[in-house]
Amino acid sequence: MFYQLYELNHAALSPVRIAAEVGRMAFRSPFNPLAGTALGRSLAAGFEVFERTTRRYGKPEFDLPTTVVDGDEVAITEKIVWHKPFCGLLHFERALPADRPADPKVLIVAPMSGHYATLLRGTVEAMLPAHDVYITDWVDARMVPLAMGGFDLDDYIDYVIEMIRHLGEGVNVIAVCQPSVPVLAAVSVMEEDGDPLSPATMTLMGGPIDTRISPTAVNKVAHDKGMGWFERNVIMRVPFPHAGVFREVYPGFLQLGGFMSMNLDRHVSAHKEFYLHLIEGDGDSAEKHRDFYDEYLAVMDLTKEFYLQTIRTVFLDHDLPEGKMTHRGRLVKPSEIRNTALFTVEGELDDITGAGQTQAAHTLCANLAAEKQQDYVQPGVGHYGVFNGSKFRANIQPRIAEWIRRHARGAASAPTAAAPAASVATTTAEVAEPAAKPRAPRRTAPKA
Repeated sequence: MFYQLYELNHAALSPVRIAAEVGRMAFRSPFNPLAGTALGRSLAAGFEVFERTTRRYGKPEFDLPTTVVDGDEVAITEKIVWHKPFCGLLHFERALPADRPADPKVLIVAPMSGHYATLLRGTVEAMLPAHDVYITDWVDARMVPLAMGGFDLDDYIDYVIEMIRHLGEGVNVIAVCQPSVPVLAAVSVMEEDGDPLSPATMTLMGGPIDTRISPTAVNKVAHDKGMGWFERNVIMRVPFPHAGVFREVYPGFLQLGGFMSMNLDRHVSAHKEFYLHLIEGDGDSAEKHRDFYDEYLAVMDLTKEFYLQTIRTVFLDHDLPEGKMTHRGRLVKPSEIRNTALFTVEGELDDITGAGQTQAAHTLCANLAAEKQQDYVQPGVGHYGVFNGSKFRANIQPRIAEWIRRHARGAASAPTAAAPAASVATTTAEVAEPAAKPRAPRRTAPKA
């Protein structure tokens, strides 16, 4: 019923939003004598803030029309090359000469945890110059008709395996945050089966492999509430007129409320500053605010079965690190991974995925050779900075690129000069010290 009330409220505010937009345009019109006055700017700013805080944000665009390859600007065409009801595989096809050597194929598995894949726009943009990039484009569950069936964690793992096989031999998988668990499970299954199409490399970034280690507020909420609370309070049916009417979901607007409540004072301050920037005519600062919140406020629904299974498996029962996780009734065994090189990345200040949670993957992959394992902790970044921003571009992405090229199928084992070299490494040194000595991965004992 709460979802229906949300939709009713959104519909009821539609005329007011339209009026606010008309008012904003009127008080910014060069033909309005009040447009240049303090009163006019204040009214226009107030109308825009109201309209933006009450609208529903649709799925953003990647908006990556070009990239630079070998010093030349080349066009990019977005193409869906594989599709299932809950996901499409999006290829960023670069207009390159036919005789140019192929770049490593990279499959970026985006989080299915509320935001759209476009949250990783910066990740994609940084990889495009030297890689053939694909990304999982997850579909909003409220847009999938009930007749198309359900989607749970087992289906997620199946999707990942199918996409890896679709891309063929030598693909490199990058899992950002939540997908780290299903990606590790998918590669474990492929390696146990001796699948020749298992990935060349697997990069896990800020992922909750073992949430017993350094539990964060997110982990504690799941533990304190328990499964019953989530089933009773956050699962709702999609209302008419959405295509997925009657499907049970965890609604995007509830997720957004949870995201924002974690840093509510910061968001309130940001909107206050936005209002002042509009009055002052600081267009650059105002545009940065629009760009960020156009992405941040665009959210999608998750299916009930996927959400609850993830809560139980990852955050409550810790099935993967305790050796109890199953896929289609079959035990998931990361110790079977022997061919896929593993690189883990964490942020020093990450308050979503605690320190050591992603590194735990190295302990689970007990039979993977030392030269096929590396860990990196980026100083001075939180969760978002692990996969986006200046430090990602300067420090993290070059290390991922070097790792991929070092372990490309059929490539020489020596590292390229593209990034600092390391073996089974955890390096927390700043990138200003490219010769930092590697250290063994940090092993943090789980907390009870």
